[in-house]
Amino acid sequence: MSMILVIEDDPRIQKALHRQFASEGYDVHVTGDGMQGLEACKSMKPAGVVLDLMLPGMSGREVCREIKTWSSNIPVVVLSAVSEVADKVLLLELGADDYVTKPFSPRELMARVQAAIRRTQKPVENHRVSFGNITADFSGMEVFKNGSPVVLTAHEIKLLKYFVDHPERVVTREELLNDVWGYTSYPTTRTVDNQVMKLRQKLEADPAKPVYFRTMHGIGYKFVSGN
Repeated sequence: MSMILVIEDDPRIQKALHRQFASEGYDVHVTGDGMQGLEACKSMKPAGVVLDLMLPGMSGREVCREIKTWSSNIPVVVLSAVSEVADKVLLLELGADDYVTKPFSPRELMARVQAAIRRTQKPVENHRVSFGNITADFSGMEVFKNGSPVVLTAHEIKLLKYFVDHPERVVTREELLNDVWGYTSYPTTRTVDNQVMKLRQKLEADPAKPVYFRTMHGIGYKFVSGN
């Protein structure tokens, strides 16, 4: 039986989510503290995590960052009472797989969590590629530069794989949001620019003069392997 970890300090929401996920056959573990939630995630290795942003002990943002640093394959769906675009962009950049703004429907949240689980459980082919001094092993979720490991978030790895799978082709920011992040619409494409900038900082020899991840002004980006 798959287990869902709920990290939420509101007893009413705890009860509603426990009932909703249990009714669908999931085992459910609930904790109301950020630090305890992180420890529970590491020890229980849940199929998915529902994470509130406002938590005692450790903020939801920090919990999300730590979970994704420890295991990028565990899907995290964030609950937030904050609706500002900047906070949503920040959550995606921290590695959150999806977010639901309070108030919300437990059934909608369950559908979001199940969708995130399906995305992360898709079989990954043995896909290892090299370009320049970069080697990426997508089956092992590892990237190396000059033989040394480079730490990438789950979304940075997904973005890199999308570029590698579509070389020499101009892709729009909207296309990247749709295919990498799974959104059919989004109020800003700035999150794509931020993620590409981070890939450049981590993988390009000179991020200010990118060789691999090139900007196509007014359109989007193009990946050029140089091989």
